[in-house]
Order: sequence, then C-alpha cells, then structure tokens
Amino acid sequence: MIRCYVTQKDTPFKLNEKDLSLQSDDLPVEKHIRIDQGITGQTILGFGGAFTEASAYNLSRIDESIQDRAIKAYFDPEEGLGYTLGRVSIHGCDFSLGSYLYIDDYDDTLESFSVDRDLRIIDLIKRASTYAKTDIRILASPWTPPFWMKDNHSPIRGGKLLPAYDQTWANYFVRFIQAYETHGIDIFAVTVQNEPQASQRWDSCIYDDDDELRFVKVLGRTFEREKLKQKIYIWDHNRDGMVGRAKAIYGDREATRYVHGTAFHWYENEQFIEVEKHRALFPDKHLLFTEGCQENGPHFGDYSVGERYGRNMIRDLQNGTEGYIDWNLFLDDTGGPNHVNNLCSAPMIIKVYNEELVHMPAYYYIGHFSKFIRPGAVRIKTDLSPDMLCVAFRNVDRSIVIVYMNESEEDHGVQLEGAIDWTFRAGKRSISTIVVKD
Repeated sequence: MIRCYVTQKDTPFKLNEKDLSLQSDDLPVEKHIRIDQGITGQTILGFGGAFTEASAYNLSRIDESIQDRAIKAYFDPEEGLGYTLGRVSIHGCDFSLGSYLYIDDYDDTLESFSVDRDLRIIDLIKRASTYAKTDIRILASPWTPPFWMKDNHSPIRGGKLLPAYDQTWANYFVRFIQAYETHGIDIFAVTVQNEPQASQRWDSCIYDDDDELRFVKVLGRTFEREKLKQKIYIWDHNRDGMVGRAKAIYGDREATRYVHGTAFHWYENEQFIEVEKHRALFPDKHLLFTEGCQENGPHFGDYSVGERYGRNMIRDLQNGTEGYIDWNLFLDDTGGPNHVNNLCSAPMIIKVYNEELVHMPAYYYIGHFSKFIRPGAVRIKTDLSPDMLCVAFRNVDRSIVIVYMNESEEDHGVQLEGAIDWTFRAGKRSISTIVVKD
C-alpha cells in the first residue's frame, strides 16, 4: 500500500493526502531514487520544539479550549505532528519574560533552589505528554551561569564561568534535574552551554575549547558520582564550529567518556558538510539538532521559511542527525515576547487578541518528517540523482517513509526503485512524504 502526502506553494495542499492517480502521468522522468534497505544509518530519537517561558505564557493568554487545540496540533500522533522531543532552558533565556535564576543571588549553597518559576512550563510539558500518549523526552540547556559565577559579573554579554565555580555550577545542573523529576518530568539529556561562542545582549556565556573541556570533566564526574544517567551533549551552536569543538573534547580520554554527542544549530550558514565531517570523524558519537528558527519576526505568508526547514532537515538527517528540536513552540503575532526584542518566527503563531492559531508553512514542512518518521526509525540508504533533496527511513512497524522536496519552479517526474517501483509527480515548490506499507 502506498500513500502520499503533499504540501505545495500556492495550492490547497498542506500536509494533505494526495490521490495517487494524480501523481502518475506522462511527465518525463528526470529524477531517480533507489532505496537499499540493506544499508542503514542512525536511529531516530524524534522531533519536537522548545518549551520556552514565552511559549507557555502565550498559551496562557487564550481560552483553554484553544490551548488544547494548539497543544494537540503539535503532539497528537494522529491529528497533529506527533512531536516526542522538547527543550527547556535551565533558568532564563532570551525567550523568557526576563532573566531569572532558581536560587537567590550569591547562594553558593544552593539551599534556596526552586523551579517554581517554571511551573507553567512543567504543566505544558505534562499536557503535551497527554496528547502525545507518551512522555516527552526533554533536553535542557543553560544560557548562562548565575552572574556572580562569571568573570564579567553579568548574565549578558558573554563572560566566562570562573573555574572556582565549576563544581557549584555542576551541582546546579544536578539540582535542576532532580527538581524537574520531583514534578514528574524526566530530563533525558543536557547541553553544556547554549551557543558558547556567542556574546549576546541577552543571557550568554563564552566557552572556548579549553573552557568546555575543563567543565565537561567536572560535570561528567558529578553526574557519575550522583549516579545520574542523563546524557551530555557538547557545542550546542552553529554547524561551522562543531567539528573543531568535537576534536577538542573527544581528543581527551577522560572528557570523551562522559559525552554522548554533539548538539548543533543552523544559524548563519548551511554548512551541511560539517555535519558529514563530524559523522566521519566520530562515528561513535551522536548528533542532535537542538535549535533553529527564522529570525527577525513572524514572517507571515513566507513560504521560503518552510522550505528552509525542509532543506535543513533533509540534509542533516542524511548526515546522521538523530533528532530535530525546533525553537519556540508558540509565539505571538509580534514574534515574541522576548525580553530583549530578539523577535523570531515559530511554526505556530498565536494571534492573542483574536484567539487565533496560525499554522505557518514551517508547521507543515516539519510535519512531513515528524508525523511519519517515528522514534526508533532507522535511516536507509538512498542513491539519488544529483542535487536531489530526499531521505528515507524504515519505521519499527516496517513501513518505509520517503521525504522528497522540490525547491525548483518546475515539476519533477521522479522514479522510485527498491522498496517500491513507482513514478510520481513532485510539483514545483513542494514537499512530498511517501509511506509504503505491506
């Protein structure tokens, strides 16, 4: 049985099933995809988005019935996108309503530690898990240590963690994980630092190679001593620097023992070759995409934003990436709130005063992956004609999922071979997901 789902610019198709009789015609075959199920790659963790304070706040501003529709649209595996992953910040980030900590200022004992500020976020995670029909796997990342633990004595504009505070900061990670567990939320992994090479006007901290190497050892020893099973990812920044940082950390015998893999973002460039290099150099380490969005406001009606998601997801998945976590789940129609006006887009925008949910092109493009490529799926080899955007997976239930994207202004005639033998029309400016079941 074959089913095909399509999203296409300037058409009614938005993640809709398309009649197969409309897919085969006399269009000349110009593209070829050959699938080899005998050669497999990475196993998929899942797809998801970030449970920021801004997202939780935006939901709280609308009627509860509309909140439920919004959560369902992301997390329900049948009627939504089937999200199973999420990300939270360890205390404040730019998409918090303001900078904040879990402890009182200068409390190096951590006795005042409390995640009460995050209760709205925690509640959202629980509601999402209900619709997902499974616990959402949560990754946690800090944007900055507490200000007095840094050499610039500020939560913003970079600065560095003072080595004298390494152990206190590692203990803070432990307290965070334990506090979320008391609220029924399991943190499956952490990153050392969000964007460790970015000195921002918002919460940020600089870790050069030696800084992250030093702190990874302290954090790894601390997790080991506390018998914590959470995975540690390094880098958590753009692709262009991921290989250099990986060499610095994985070249150290002790540090590499503690680190599960490398997290990365997409900003500034699309250097997919760096992801490929990482996979070749460190085949035993894992790759996780942990943040991406369209910057500078909501971008209503901009179809190219959806195409940016599709292109990036296919290329990264081709190169061994195991999961994809988008940035904010829900932003308002200004692209916020953001306490430093760093406004962005999101796959779902809430027009708060109209209580309206807007599904952006990115929502549908992500869905072509997340709805059909399920946790536990393995990538299978595809031999492609040049310049093709395509990736294929085999799910646990043995179904085959092929995602094909056509960014050009012309329709493509595409021949599939291997799992099935079938010719289909890939419309211009479209993305297609083909699901093959026995």
